[in-house]
Amino acid sequence: MVWPFPPRFRKQIARIEVSGVIAGATRKHLLEALKTVEERKFPALLLRIDSPGGTVGDSQEIYSALKRLREKVKIVASFGNISASGGVYIGMGADHIVANPGTITGSIGVILRGNNLERLLDKVGVSFKVIKSGPYKDILAFDRDLTDAEQSILQELIDTSYQQFVQTVAEARQLSVETVRSFADGRIFTGQQALALGVVDRLGTEEDARRWAAELVGLDPDKTQCYTLEERKGLLSRVIPGRGQMSSDFATGLVASGLEWMEFELNMSGLPLWLYRP
Repeated sequence: MVWPFPPRFRKQIARIEVSGVIAGATRKHLLEALKTVEERKFPALLLRIDSPGGTVGDSQEIYSALKRLREKVKIVASFGNISASGGVYIGMGADHIVANPGTITGSIGVILRGNNLERLLDKVGVSFKVIKSGPYKDILAFDRDLTDAEQSILQELIDTSYQQFVQTVAEARQLSVETVRSFADGRIFTGQQALALGVVDRLGTEEDARRWAAELVGLDPDKTQCYTLEERKGLLSRVIPGRGQMSSDFATGLVASGLEWMEFELNMSGLPLWLYRP
């Protein structure tokens, strides 16, 4: 097959790195980068994923964009130090997946957290008066516990999101839903275990993934260059293992990372997440 690509880009492979927690800023950057890959008619894309996952909706939009791009561009995903939960989900948008033997992956599942400050508010003498249009309008309010009915509503929401995740993995990896469910219980596993489970195609480095991508489009791996579309680092990118940009003072760095995670959890309170937190 003759690839109709402009000379400037037809002998290059696009490279996009996904690092840190997947949320709105990451989604925006990736969608713009994927559009650039399509417009410049790169023959292949190397997608480097080093992420514990993130928000459900953002992960789904990135996955959908990858699926559309895959109709025109060969995509090989490379799982780095950690590619879990939503990181796995967006990896399903690639044609092939390569993982290091020791990559931390898996954590297929959904989590929703709320902040219950009822006891603290009681101690300081603070209470709230709520006027609402329906009994569930303030579900997951931080000043009270969930009712049994609210618990059931949220569990149904989580179960639906979980089924979407399982179905996507089953279709992408050509596995039965029952097979995926057997290991999609939130557990993490290594790249080597992922290969045995059928979640990834090969074990190898990012360089191995680059060479494979080149071969898929008939390019010489020894002569093919990567054109990296840079991502602006998000606030949480430095708390991912192996992606550290901590302060030179280790203790200060740990405190900063903890505060960033706290900020993230407060901002995402009440949202279903495809996220593994080490």
